[in-house]
Amino acid sequence: MPEPRISGPRKGIYFLPSLFTTVGLFFGFYAIIQATLGHYAQASIAILIAMIMDGFDGRVARWTNTTSDFGKEYDSLVDVISFGVAPGMLIYFWSLQYLGKAGWLISFAFTAATALRLARFNTITSKENRYFFGLACPPAAAFVAFWVWNFHDAGFAGSELIGLSALITFLMSMLMVSRIKYRSFKDLDPKNRIPFILLLAIVGTIALISFDPPLVLFVMALAYVLSGPVMFVIGRFKGVEQSNVFLDEDELDPEDGTENDSSNVKVLGTKNNSKSR
Repeated sequence: MPEPRISGPRKGIYFLPSLFTTVGLFFGFYAIIQATLGHYAQASIAILIAMIMDGFDGRVARWTNTTSDFGKEYDSLVDVISFGVAPGMLIYFWSLQYLGKAGWLISFAFTAATALRLARFNTITSKENRYFFGLACPPAAAFVAFWVWNFHDAGFAGSELIGLSALITFLMSMLMVSRIKYRSFKDLDPKNRIPFILLLAIVGTIALISFDPPLVLFVMALAYVLSGPVMFVIGRFKGVEQSNVFLDEDELDPEDGTENDSSNVKVLGTKNNSKSR
């Protein structure tokens, strides 16, 4: 008589947050396809939708108490595609291809910087919820995508903006691996009351976006990208002690994300189901 099989508890994945992550993966892949076909506006919109999905999956996981190691790893892999490969290929096919080998190397540098940021920062325990240290991957991808979308929509050919396209792609790569502080807005709780004037500002912003989506979204992305360096320069001007802009991995304490020399910077960031890039 055969002995009954003894099996451990069945393992599975949480459906809802993984669904949002998978939808983000779909639109990241769709953006790549559209970029190769020369449909640059569609590719940019697809990256925008992937960003929205990326913003939901972690919050849904926390609200439903369904966070998991699987979700974090899955989200990181999706982020490399949606916010590394997709914008890198988008700006390559639109503009950087005219630089030849240098063009695809710059595009690759953006993708590699995205992967490096995710790999390095996911291993560090966060002690700060208000700031990212270094530009997060989604806004870096957004800036590249909206750059292409805005100027393509305005009638510019990528061949006319080769130098600027190469420069902004390189700068986004450097900002992602830097530790310049950026406001994360993770401490904002949507369940809390907000001032009426803030509600009006949100409504006004939505109205502006609907008026000219590529231009307004590009200006918003530009403002956020510049906010980090501006705060850094203001801090230097005021004499606030700051750490170096770039940090080697060897300078970090892997247990708590602090520098071994007791610097005032305590953390570089983390992912709570993908939200600290």
